Parts: sequence; structure tokens; C-alpha cells
Amino acid sequence: MKCIQKSMGILSPRYPIENFCVPRQTLFIDIETTGLYVRSSNLYMIGCAYFDEPEDNPPVWRSIQWLATNYEDEVNVLNAFASFAKAFRYLIHFNGNQFDIPYLQHKMQQYNINLNFDEYEGIDIYRRISPYKSFLKLPNCKQKTIENFITATVREDAYTGGELIDIYHEYVLNHDEAKERLLLLHNEEDIKGMLEIVAALAVCDLFHLPMKVTKVQANYYKDINQRQCSEIIMNLKLPTALPTEISYGANDCYFNGCGTEGKLRVPIYEGELKYFYSNYKDYYYLPKEDTAIHKSVASFVDKDYRKQATARTCYTRKVSSYLPQWDALFTPFFKKDYEDKDLYFELTDEFKTQRESFNLYAHHILEMMGAKHKFDINSTE
Repeated sequence: MKCIQKSMGILSPRYPIENFCVPRQTLFIDIETTGLYVRSSNLYMIGCAYFDEPEDNPPVWRSIQWLATNYEDEVNVLNAFASFAKAFRYLIHFNGNQFDIPYLQHKMQQYNINLNFDEYEGIDIYRRISPYKSFLKLPNCKQKTIENFITATVREDAYTGGELIDIYHEYVLNHDEAKERLLLLHNEEDIKGMLEIVAALAVCDLFHLPMKVTKVQANYYKDINQRQCSEIIMNLKLPTALPTEISYGANDCYFNGCGTEGKLRVPIYEGELKYFYSNYKDYYYLPKEDTAIHKSVASFVDKDYRKQATARTCYTRKVSSYLPQWDALFTPFFKKDYEDKDLYFELTDEFKTQRESFNLYAHHILEMMGAKHKFDINSTE
């Protein structure tokens, strides 16, 4: 077995990982195997990145790799990792919940090595980012795809993990240094890549952490049919700096963000909408006025001009300015028709002065965008 240790220089996460872990107690981890099925394959490498704080030197992220120089070395690699990992509490990985961790658990049990992964807090970068693949306009959620999206870095490594399997088998036979370098390089760049793509977790924060609306203004424009349209533009202070510029649109709402600054554009509906009363049995419907009134004030209306209201006719109409919402965040809510699933709330003068309400509304819009096609997740291979 070989153990290779390196300083990663100035490379460090561009995301405040202290939001969910203690850096000095954290391991970024990636494994290399000769197959996907644990019973019929070998583990030949484990690579980690960790935060080193030496007494006499500046803190730095370092990498450590354990390479099995033959098939029998598998147990030595596992033992070395188990001994090293006991000093840590957090494991960060890419799709490790699906592959790396179950694979290692099985191998540890096979060799009776005492390392319980339930004692660690795991952070799976893939699982956190993949629900927002559509929001990021990514063709897939492979690690290299996310790396290119964030940094446009070109890897020196040109192989996939599957392509390296045959190279490892050849390496076991002849211990060729060039093949060893290819094996180590692929794993090293996967580790480095994780330190880079962890920055994409700032996208998750858009949907899970509160944000601040710093400015709201109305904008008026003409669409392609020369119709007068209006919208509100909300300037945002984002909870975490985005790693690159991001733009997305859904349901006629548009988001653009760069760093800690963002903008949301939301259309204003100008016109008539209906407010439906829930207790329709207590109302009459007046067909000529096309409105409903409570029975307690309907005694003056001739019986020929009123009828018992139904759920579909128990409403009042109002012409005003409205904003869309995808849940009853603000009440009262209005609709175009009873069957219509689109909800609106009135953009009143009072609402315009409530900054906290705009904070909630901006979060609501982004939640809608994040939920759109949320489960359209591709393979990570």
C-alpha cells in the first residue's frame, strides 16, 4: 500500500462550510473501485481532503490518498482510512449516500474493521444540488458537469472511473509509474473538484435560508403585441454568495443573481378578480349584479332577484392590482374563476410599505422556481 499526502495550496471551499460542519473535523472523501458491486469488486483507493492547522504554519487544506498496490492491499487501505477517519466527525462526498458509504460499510464488515459510519454526519453534495438541476440549466448532475458550470476548469485527468478499472488491473501486474499517476490523478481531481463544487450549495440556500429585499420598484413596458404591461422588480440580498451568475424563469417570474446580489421580476395583474367566500350557504347570489351578499343584509333584495349562492357563485368582484402566489401565503386571495388554480393577492398601498412581507414573498417565488421540475434528476455516472 502507498500513502500519498499533498498540500492543496490556496485551494479551499468557496462556500462557508462552517454553516453545517466544523472544518477541522471534516473529511472530503472519494473512493475508487474495480466495479459497482461490492461482492465482486475491489476497493483500490480512498482519497480525502482535510483542513490542517499546523502550529507554526498557516492553515491549509491537504489531500491524503491510500492506494492498494495489489488486490490484497484492500484491507490495508481500509485499515489506514479507518484509523485516520476516527479523528473526524463530518464526511462530505459526492453521491456517497448511494455508493461510497454503503460500499465502505460492507467492506469494513467483511474485514471486521471497527468503523461505524452512523457516528458521522454526512453531507452528500449531489443529493443537495440535484433537485435544482433544472434551475441551474444543467444537462445532468455529474461532478464534472457541475465543476465546469462553476469554474470552467479543464481537468488534466481525461478518464472516467469506469475507464480506469482496466488501467488498475494492468497496474497490479507491472506497477507502471505512468499508470499509477493516472489512478492518483483521477482521484485527486475528484477531491479537488468537491472542494470547488461545494460552492454550489449556495444555490440550495436560495430556497432554504431567508433573504432580504433591499428595494422594490414598479416597471412598465410593452410586450411583443404592444400591450401595456407592468411588473415589480425586487432587489435581493442573498443569504450566501453564488459561485457564478445564475438566471432562471418560471411562470412568468424571472430571477437573476450574481454574488450576494439578485433581482426578481414578477408580473402585476391589472384587472378584475374574484374573492370567493367559503361559507356560501350564508350568502345569496345576485345574478344582475354578478355578486354575492350575506343573507343578513339581503332582506331588502326582492326574492326574484336573488338565489341561493353556490360555491361557484359565492364571490365579490374587485378591480385592482394583484400579484401571483402559488400557495395562500397572503390572504385574502383572489382567483379569476372558481376552478382556476392560480391564486393572487392584492398589491395594496399598505402591502407596499411592508418590507418583511416582501422578504416572505421573494422567498415564496424562489420556492416555486426551485420546486419546478425538482425531481427531474439524471444519473451521476
